[in-house]
Amino acid sequence: MDERDDSTYGAGFFRDWLTAAAAAVDREADRLTELDSAIGDADHGVNMKRGFAAVTATLEKEPPATPGALLVTAGRQLISTVGGASGPLYGTLLRRTGKALGEDEQVSRPALAEALAAGVAAVAQLGGAQPGDKTMLDALVPAAEALATSFATAREAAEAGALATVPLLARKGRASYLGERSIGHQDPGATSSALLIAALAETAERVEVAG
Repeated sequence: MDERDDSTYGAGFFRDWLTAAAAAVDREADRLTELDSAIGDADHGVNMKRGFAAVTATLEKEPPATPGALLVTAGRQLISTVGGASGPLYGTLLRRTGKALGEDEQVSRPALAEALAAGVAAVAQLGGAQPGDKTMLDALVPAAEALATSFATAREAAEAGALATVPLLARKGRASYLGERSIGHQDPGATSSALLIAALAETAERVEVAG
C-alpha cells in the first residue's frame, strides 16, 4: 500500500523509523561485517550495531519533539559512538537531514525527500565521493531522488543501488586501497544505507495499514 500525497509525519514516526533501522542493523550485523571483511576493516556490522543501539537508547530517554531535532540528536549520537568513517558519514547524513527539516512538527514525504537530498549532498562533500565510486552514495543518491515518488520506490532504488556496487571498482574509502580486487564485492556502506531506507519504507507501510 502506498502513502497518500497529503500524509505528514511527526517525531513519533521518525523515532519508529530509527528503531526499525536499529533492528535491521542488529539482524544484519554479521552480514555487514562479512561484506566489510572482504574489502574493509571487518568492523562495519559491529560499529553500526553499537551506534544504532545507542541512538534508540538516547531517543527513548529524551525524545525530541520535532522530526528535525530527532534526526539531529540521532546524528550526533552516531558520530560519538560509531567507529571508523561510518560514524561521521552516517551522523552527517542524519544531522544535515534534520537541519534541513527545520522546526516543523509535521513533515511531508516531499519535504523529507528534499531534506534527505541535502543530507546526502553533505555526505558526498565530507567523503569526497560520488555515485559510481562504490560507497554508500550508490544507494543513497537514487533513494533520495526516488523518495520524491514514494517510500516504496526509494527502498527499491536503494536496494538496487547497493547491488549495483558489486561490479564496481572502489575509488573511495578503505576498499579503494585494494584496486581491482574490490571488484566483485558488494559495498557494506551501500548495503547498510539500503537497510536504513528499507526501514523507512517499512515504517511508512505500518502507518498506512494502521490508518
